Amino acid sequence: MSVRVALLGSGAFAIPSFSALATTPGIEVPLVVTQPDRPAGRGRVLEPTPVGAWAAREGLRVIKPEDINAPEWIELLASERIDALAVIAFGQKLSPAALDGRVACNLHGSLLPRWRGAAPIQRSVMAGDDEVGVTVISIAARMDAGVVYARVATAIGPSETSGDLHDRLAQLGVPAMVGVVRGLLNGTAHGTTQDESLATRARKLSRADAWVDLGGSAREACARINGLSPWPGTDCMITGDGHQPMPIKLLRCRVVDASLPVGSVATSGVVGCGEGAIEVLEAQVPGGKPMPLADLMRGRRWSRATLASEPHAPAAH
Repeated sequence: MSVRVALLGSGAFAIPSFSALATTPGIEVPLVVTQPDRPAGRGRVLEPTPVGAWAAREGLRVIKPEDINAPEWIELLASERIDALAVIAFGQKLSPAALDGRVACNLHGSLLPRWRGAAPIQRSVMAGDDEVGVTVISIAARMDAGVVYARVATAIGPSETSGDLHDRLAQLGVPAMVGVVRGLLNGTAHGTTQDESLATRARKLSRADAWVDLGGSAREACARINGLSPWPGTDCMITGDGHQPMPIKLLRCRVVDASLPVGSVATSGVVGCGEGAIEVLEAQVPGGKPMPLADLMRGRRWSRATLASEPHAPAAH
């Protein structure tokens, strides 16, 4: 007999696990729940969430409530005889009424209790964590504070960005999420309580975060640049051979064994930091495509350049 699982998610991080659950023998997916369509792009045209677009392509029934906890949606979950809720990057908090009478779990992009909140993957990279991963937890009243059913760890590559890691962790979480959903339904899943003393907050990123301190260590600068890629990136100004400063966005780098003055750029694309140096593997000037900083130097025939970055003022509210 099939069990009926509703998939609740919005971001692309959910799609690999949702695809696996939708094709798992013994699991029926009568409902996909996602955030309403939002204006996007220069034309501000309404666009579905990545999960909404995926579900439509797969021919699954999609609902887009402003609030899944409203009475009409709670009644729908009941009428559809939903046995379990699989929640990933959904963006709405579930009430006790939504959870009543069914099991539920959530896939989170960090090794909880570290990095609870909106930007766990980016904050992991920015902090230079040696180990990152995913955690499957229960749904709790406090954000990301549920009991832990499964954790899967991995290391960050030397030039891996948050964008790269997002996609890799989404795939890494698939067997854990499918396994926990099955375990909850057959009564074999067991959770452990998180250590609250180890909890950290993964604050949401904004444009004000798009800067880097080159006066610190190369390891810290590299972690910040890679952690802020692809969005918001790291804003700098580059000045080459006496030309006027030009905006440039740093998108990928790695730590290298070199010694240069702080902010000095070699033709190889190596940039000096307060301690050590980084090689900028991807950078982008306005209107251009991402490219190695060495290629940008060569294309402009610069024999030397300097790079500088300043903290942005927070946006006014």
